[in-house]
Amino acid sequence: MFNQVLYEKDFYGWLEHTINLLKQGRLSELNTEILLDELESMAKRDRRELLSRLVILLAHLLKWQYQPTHRSNSWRGSIVEQRYKIEKQLEDSPSLKNQLETLMIKAYPDAVKLAKAETGLATSQFATACEYTIKQILLDEFYPG
Repeated sequence: MFNQVLYEKDFYGWLEHTINLLKQGRLSELNTEILLDELESMAKRDRRELLSRLVILLAHLLKWQYQPTHRSNSWRGSIVEQRYKIEKQLEDSPSLKNQLETLMIKAYPDAVKLAKAETGLATSQFATACEYTIKQILLDEFYPG
C-alpha cells in the first residue's frame, strides 16, 4: 500500500524507494504491477524517441534531395544532430538496432508529410517508399542528391 501511495504522490520518491528495495533484495515488498508498467513504458518511450528522430532525419534528407536550391546549414545541422542522437541512443540501447528497418519503414510516411509541409512540394513528388538504407542515413558523409 505504501508503494502505491508513494507512486501516486511522489514518483521520484517511489523510484528511489523501489531502487533501495531492489538493492536490498526485498523483492516481496515491491509493487511488481507498477514496476512492470513503468518498465514497459520506458521501452515504448525509447522506441518512440528513435522513431521520432528517424522521422526528422528522413524529412531533412528528403528536403535536401528534393529541394537542392534551398539547402542550408540549418538542414545540415539538423541532419548531423539527429544522426548523433540516434547513434547515442543506439549505444545506450543496442537492441534497438534490431528494430531500425521496421522503424524506418514506419517513419517514412511521416517524414514525407513533414517534408511536404516544410517545402510545399506535393506528396507525389516524393518516392512512395524510402530509397535510402539504414547504413546510408546513419553515415556522416551521406547527403542524397
